[in-house]
Amino acid sequence: MKPLRAGASAWAVCLVLLSFFSLPSSGQESATDSTALPPPLRPVVVGTVDGAIGPASRDFVRRIIAHGVETNAVCVVIRIDTPGGLSASMRDVIQDILGSAVPIVVYVAPGGARAASAGALITLSAHIAAMAPGTNIGAAHPVPLGGGGGGEKDETMEKKITHDAAAYSRSIATRRGRNVEWAEKIVRESISSTAEEALEEGVIDFVAVDLAELLEKIDGREVELPDGKVTLATSGAPVVEITPSWRERFLAKISDPNIAYLLMLLGVFGIIFELQNPGAIFPGVIGVISLLLATFALQILPVNYVGLALIAIAVVLFMLETQITSAGLLTVGGVVSMLIGSIMLIDSPLPFMKVSLKVIIPAVIFTAAFFAFAVGLGLRAQRRKVSTGNAGLTGEVGVAKSVVHEKGSVFVHGEFWNAYSDEPIAEGADVEVVSVEGMMLKVRTAGHKEVS
Repeated sequence: MKPLRAGASAWAVCLVLLSFFSLPSSGQESATDSTALPPPLRPVVVGTVDGAIGPASRDFVRRIIAHGVETNAVCVVIRIDTPGGLSASMRDVIQDILGSAVPIVVYVAPGGARAASAGALITLSAHIAAMAPGTNIGAAHPVPLGGGGGGEKDETMEKKITHDAAAYSRSIATRRGRNVEWAEKIVRESISSTAEEALEEGVIDFVAVDLAELLEKIDGREVELPDGKVTLATSGAPVVEITPSWRERFLAKISDPNIAYLLMLLGVFGIIFELQNPGAIFPGVIGVISLLLATFALQILPVNYVGLALIAIAVVLFMLETQITSAGLLTVGGVVSMLIGSIMLIDSPLPFMKVSLKVIIPAVIFTAAFFAFAVGLGLRAQRRKVSTGNAGLTGEVGVAKSVVHEKGSVFVHGEFWNAYSDEPIAEGADVEVVSVEGMMLKVRTAGHKEVS
């Protein structure tokens, strides 16, 4: 029995020792969990602003920055290519960048892109500014919007706007430690610089061929945020690309002056068609929706109300042409009024803020052709022989069903009629309707004309 007890005791000791050494200590477990897997890398949020700066692009930039804050991103990279845009939208974007809780990198790219006018000031406001080779920045002279009559008053107003913009540009450059003199010159003298020149002038921080090179170059860069200084760790960081939502793309499209102009014309056509054809419904609905969208777009564009009035006058002239015979004079007046009004509609010297002639000329031609077609149909309808009602019976040919003189019966147009004639007409003879007098037809002999 003793050997059996000794063996059992030995096995018990072995099991205890085995269980003891197989259980890791709490300190060893935590050490393994914290060192075996690397901490997740913070992302770099990237978004592209391509086109004029307006409400849609402003909202997009705000969403990019908000996403960067929510995801605790290392930084937000705004890739930009813009000819400029609205001053109000530009200032909103710059305020968002200056107050951002996440570092903002503005990158003018790809090659061939530009950061002109509003884009130049947005680039200056970034914590880190970079450009790709073959890009340019500058030309930020403010352009007064709205019609003016010229003279000393307008010159004074333009000086005020220029001084204000120059001071704003200097303040941004000072805030970011950039070339203040250059920042003022882009406003007052409309100068522009290449990527290499901007780097030499101390306007930007880096020139990078692509995003990967940019992230390598800014790695370890220290930037100052409202809460203090932070050091960027962008090398190897995952990139999260943010694209415009359907709403932002839609607003950007209808904010285009050409699209807004076409929506306005479509709205006018739809409503006119509905008024001429009550109950059609579909043209009226499309017209109202198009006009509302055009109104939204035009309220954020520098509209010249004289041009808008000329377009309205042109539509009135076209409509009058359908009611009044003017030998085409009203149509000619409408074409001239619409052409001038369309050119004047958007009051801005910036090409991308104007309605293109490539859109205006076809639109005017189409509008004139539309109303000319409507006028042609109206005139042809007026000249066409009446084919309905009592008046439509005049000139019709029928058959005498009895002797017709002071009274008689005829079969005309598929119907039996009471009739009379100035001279006796034999039964079975062909008759022609001279006139309709109440329920009585006046007829005469139709000769040998056959009736089908």
